[in-house]
Amino acid sequence: MTRMTLLAIAVLAFAGVMCGQVIAEDTPTDVKATGTLAKVKAKGVLVAGVRGTAPPFGTINPNTHLNEGYDIDFVHYFAKKLGVKVEFKTVTASSRIPMLMEEHVDILAAALTITPERAEKINFSYAYFLTGKKFLAQKGKFKTLKDFAGKKIGTAKGSAAERTLAAAVSGAEIVSYDDYPKAITALRQGKIHAVSTDEAILAGQLCPLEKSAATRGKFEIPEIRISTEVLGFGIRKGDEDFLKFINNALLEMEHNGEARKIFQRWFGPQSECPINRSKFMISDKNPLPED
Repeated sequence: MTRMTLLAIAVLAFAGVMCGQVIAEDTPTDVKATGTLAKVKAKGVLVAGVRGTAPPFGTINPNTHLNEGYDIDFVHYFAKKLGVKVEFKTVTASSRIPMLMEEHVDILAAALTITPERAEKINFSYAYFLTGKKFLAQKGKFKTLKDFAGKKIGTAKGSAAERTLAAAVSGAEIVSYDDYPKAITALRQGKIHAVSTDEAILAGQLCPLEKSAATRGKFEIPEIRISTEVLGFGIRKGDEDFLKFINNALLEMEHNGEARKIFQRWFGPQSECPINRSKFMISDKNPLPED
């Protein structure tokens, strides 16, 4: 079992102790609700911190100017279940946790990898996506992890990839950008040799490269994985009622097929960024495989 897997398991175990065992039923709507859950119901709006430049998890449609993506669909489900409206606030990899802790948003739905360091600051929901760090690079240039030694690798500032890359790729220079499109631009201009983050985010960045005649067939995501990780929704510490509500909603979505439907919409065979969900299921149990 890898070190990253052990760390992630520890986080999920810790989260289970903090939020306790939950059952797939609605959170009571009486006056016992406290914290964020009560505030959201009182104001009639759920404010979600989401990514604006990380398709297919979160982006802004250039035609409608509306937020859309995998994370966005989950938030809409949560809001509908609460009977409230939704307000989206765009966050970056580095600003998302401060935005939550400073109460600018009620929940983070921002392609957020569960890590022990982050779990010290915020609570995480059950894992809703299984992924792992890979690379987006010039086609045919990289065959093994050792090929990245001494190369410049771009990622998003404040992302989990910053720490993962430093430990996984010996001698590489990690270059951080405000968002992934800026890193991709640097890659196209030859300023860096690769971009690294979750495979699903990289797939979203590869899509427009494949659509453009100038870059079609020039880049790829090599079969080189440096971690296996899970994503969770971010909740403030102490917000146990809200955490229980989100976890119950996630289990319900898995049981009624909505979670798989959302996955198919954004990552299925007919999507622009197809990847395999394999045997992953949203559960109150640790979803990471034994390595």
